[in-house]
Amino acid sequence: MTMTNLERIRKGLSPARRKKIEARAAQLVAEEMTLQELRQARKLTQVRMAKALGITQDGVSRLEKRSDLLLSTLRKSVQAMGGTLSLVAEFPDRDPVVLSGIADDAAGDKVVGRRHAPA
Repeated sequence: MTMTNLERIRKGLSPARRKKIEARAAQLVAEEMTLQELRQARKLTQVRMAKALGITQDGVSRLEKRSDLLLSTLRKSVQAMGGTLSLVAEFPDRDPVVLSGIADDAAGDKVVGRRHAPA
């Protein structure tokens, strides 16, 4: 059985270099998580999240399964886990740009672009 190029390269790496590569790979995997995985990584239960968000445990379960969330809902969920939310726009021809005023507390409380019927 012949070795693939990747296997050959791996065998040529020192143990220290392999360990460094594995740590970076783990870091990259950790950078992308679902809301449920993030909650679990923070060692929080759905019940504890529900109390922090003022919703039911079932509500947290449904929230974690959604693929389309309001930014304000996502911000509140991240804050309930002890973090802050920031949004980054990435383009092929420039460095990433952190979008301001979108996920901020004050921006999340404003209703923009909606017209309300007179009461």
